[in-house]
Amino acid sequence: MAVIVQKYGGTSVGALDRIANVARRVSARKDQGNDLVVVVSAMAGETDRLINLAKEITPIPNEREMDMLVSTGEQVSIALLAITLESMGYKAKSYCGWQLPLTTDSAFGAARVTNIATDKISEDLANGVIVIIAGFQGVDENGSITTLGRGGSDTSAVAVAAGLKADLCEIYTDVDGVYTTDPNIVPEAKKIPSIAYEEMLEMASLGAKVLYIRAVEFAMRHKVPLIVRSSFNDNEGTLVTEESSDMENKSVRAVTCSTKEAKITFSGIPDVPGTASQLFGALAEANVIVDVIIQNSSEEGKTDISFTLPLADLDKGLEVCRGVREILGAEKLAGSKDVAKVSIIGLGMRSHSGVASRMFAALAREGINIEMISTSEIKISCVIQKKYAELAVRVLHDVFELEKPL
Repeated sequence: MAVIVQKYGGTSVGALDRIANVARRVSARKDQGNDLVVVVSAMAGETDRLINLAKEITPIPNEREMDMLVSTGEQVSIALLAITLESMGYKAKSYCGWQLPLTTDSAFGAARVTNIATDKISEDLANGVIVIIAGFQGVDENGSITTLGRGGSDTSAVAVAAGLKADLCEIYTDVDGVYTTDPNIVPEAKKIPSIAYEEMLEMASLGAKVLYIRAVEFAMRHKVPLIVRSSFNDNEGTLVTEESSDMENKSVRAVTCSTKEAKITFSGIPDVPGTASQLFGALAEANVIVDVIIQNSSEEGKTDISFTLPLADLDKGLEVCRGVREILGAEKLAGSKDVAKVSIIGLGMRSHSGVASRMFAALAREGINIEMISTSEIKISCVIQKKYAELAVRVLHDVFELEKPL
């Protein structure tokens, strides 16, 4: 008998007929003799609806109260799934994150899991109960409800799987695996049968929407076997696993693109020690995640600093920056929503030369200007104008011949 953790996203539980479909999949696994724990997101669109309600009141709502508000979406879906399974003759029980508890820090809106109590889950499984857990949410040491950030249900599922030492964690979504790029942009994109944790981590951080970065981090740290597959068909999914030698055969295995990026630029900052520390320290205290950073060389004792951040954090980031602008002595401060980040990823970059030059040349041929560049051992990212995002993806997918079998 295996312990299996399944996670279903918002589109998979977006209506009662889809919840019934999930219930059939869960019950089929149960009928095979497995112990089932199911982690569920809010119904599709519900979290956005709740966020928009709050923002009709104020553009920057209180973060604690926002977590209290948006966490209600999962409570609806877990109860509906439990009711559906019970109506089919199965024993099912739902839990919110705080009922387990799944404990987090107090970074509202982007909390990190610190512990998960599995006693209640194990007891229910021993009694033949299908356990259904609200994804995306937890509770801090003060008893306040917290949320794990968008895509937090993936993290919840992997955390539960790690805590239970589950045999398998299945992430069900509206796509049937991880592709070389978004098939909506490049119809010739190929499904990747297996991918290393490290590659998936880069893809998740760079705009791939199949898995979220914290979930991949958790899976890699705890060696959780992870499969991504569709809840709408029975196709084989993508296995996220440890690195194997054949994964380096191709220099590039995927192209990603994120259009939910923003850029903030400080101009005319006195070039003195401690400037960057003050700026990025203030952003860190506000839980604003910064990605690509560029600082120009000093000219006449002054410099410019640009950095990217999630588009959703632009207002908060600008508020923080306005607070430190006078302290830094900056002449100008500007924010931009007109940027995107296109990236290539592959373990093979370690052993193949000339990858960067091929990427830059391909973008140049299309007249796409590169505003910022960021690299790691297995990825190269370029910040470009948003209007060129899809063109850049198509060009790079073609240049690195990702339409060919892996």
